[in-house]
Amino acid sequence: MRLGLINSAWVQAGRGTAFGVRKTKEIGFDCIDVFADPLDIDARERRLIRDECARADLPIVSLPCVAAGLIDFNPSVQRFHVDRVRDYLDFAYELEARNVLLVLGEYIWQQEVIPPAEQWATGVRHLQTLGDHAASLGLEIALELEPFKLSLLNDVASMSRFLIDVDRPSVKANLDISHLVLSHQPAPLIETLRGRVAHVHISDCDGKVHGDLPPGRGVVDFAPYLGAIRGLGLDDDATVSIELEYSPDPERIVEWVEEAYTTTADLMRAAGLRS
Repeated sequence: MRLGLINSAWVQAGRGTAFGVRKTKEIGFDCIDVFADPLDIDARERRLIRDECARADLPIVSLPCVAAGLIDFNPSVQRFHVDRVRDYLDFAYELEARNVLLVLGEYIWQQEVIPPAEQWATGVRHLQTLGDHAASLGLEIALELEPFKLSLLNDVASMSRFLIDVDRPSVKANLDISHLVLSHQPAPLIETLRGRVAHVHISDCDGKVHGDLPPGRGVVDFAPYLGAIRGLGLDDDATVSIELEYSPDPERIVEWVEEAYTTTADLMRAAGLRS
C-alpha cells in the first residue's frame, strides 16, 4: 500500500500549496490528498495544484469534502450540496485522483423532530445520484465513519447498512483508524466491509476525543487494525493517508509531519503493508 498525506496539515498551519507539495515529496510520501474546495479556489490555484504535484511526481489520490448539507432539512440546501459534491468529483477527475472522501452530516435536533429514517433515506438517495456520477468518471466516493454520537455513519454497522442501501459499487467506505477506536469498533469488524473499502486514514488520539495526532502520541493500538486492513487484500495502489489537523504548534508543522511519516511507515512495514 502507498503512504500519503492529506495536505490540510500544511494548509491549516498557514503554509502555501507549493511549499506543502514539495515538502510532502521531500519527506518521502508516495502520494497526496488535496484539501481544496473547488468553489473556493480560482483557476490559478487549480493549475498550481496540478502542476506542482506533477513536477514532484506526487500522485493525487483523494479530495476530502465535508457536505453536511446533503441531509439538511431544506431541499434547496440539499440541491446546493449535491451540485457541490459533483463539482468535487469533476475536480477529482481533472486531477486524476481516485476518490472523493465524503463526510456526511449528523441527525439534527437530537432526532426529536425529523424521523431519523427520513434523514437516512435522504442521504441514501443523494449518494445514489452522486455514486452514478462518480462511476461515469471512473471515480469512487469514500464515505467517512465519524466518531460522533449523532453522525449518520458512526460505526461499522451503520456504514455497512448505508452502503447496502445505496447499492452503488462506486460508493465505498473510508477506514479511519482513530475514528474506529473512538467509536469503540474492534479491528475484527473491519472484515464486515470486505470489498467495500476505498481508502484509509491514520492518526492517533487519546481514546476519548478526536485528535488527529501523529501515530505514537496517543493510545491507539494500530497493529490489530493494520493487520485487519491487510487481510482485506486491497490493491497495491490503495492508500493509507495520514491526517494531521490543527497542529498545536503550527510553527513546527514540518517536524510534526516528519514524525508522523516515520512512525506510520514503521507501523505499515511491521504490518506487512509497506516494503
